[in-house]
Amino acid sequence: MKIAVLGATGQTGQYLVNQALQQGHTVTAIVRNPGKLTVQHDKLKVVEGNIFSEDSLKLHFQGQDAVISCLGFPASFLSGVTGYTLSMRAAVNAMREAKVNRIITMTSWYTDPNSGTQSSYLIRFLLLPMIRSVLSNMFEMEHFLKKTQDVNWTVVRPPGLKNLPATGKEFLTHEGYFVPDSNGLPIGSAVGRGDVARFMLFLLNTDVWFNKAVAITTKNE
Repeated sequence: MKIAVLGATGQTGQYLVNQALQQGHTVTAIVRNPGKLTVQHDKLKVVEGNIFSEDSLKLHFQGQDAVISCLGFPASFLSGVTGYTLSMRAAVNAMREAKVNRIITMTSWYTDPNSGTQSSYLIRFLLLPMIRSVLSNMFEMEHFLKKTQDVNWTVVRPPGLKNLPATGKEFLTHEGYFVPDSNGLPIGSAVGRGDVARFMLFLLNTDVWFNKAVAITTKNE
């Protein structure tokens, strides 16, 4: 397939670009600073683009089969986080112009403020408040996509992320804000970024998660 990748210079994005090339896809990496992506490949095109500009993105979306976004934005206690919604609005509008109708993006577990009540004390009272500005904007982006009916979207929700390559581990999935065990409690705490990239690329070949958000983790962490 021909894939446009946003966030290609990020930690998850680099895993995704490498795996996509290994699988034979043609990748257009749309980045702010092309010098940051050191990978070289016959099927890789690195272009400079503005992720918040519909006009900038639509140029690079032309002829693509899908868009995959690995964008991430830091937490902010003062001004809040807006990058997820602003970049997604620009991307979806650009996709309409370029006639691309498939986008896969990533958020996190616990984007819904009420979804962390079953998590451990440390996660609920220490971690989640620290990153709530990020989770809140992810939640807004998810709701924006849920109202978008002319694009086939999938939101992948991993738990914590580890900077590790892909494994062959089986995925556990759930259409919700975390993956529950038989008692409804969250399973697992972190997944390798390489495995998140592996799952996102898997979604290119299935319509099972069209227009849905899916929480993931890997078995036997």
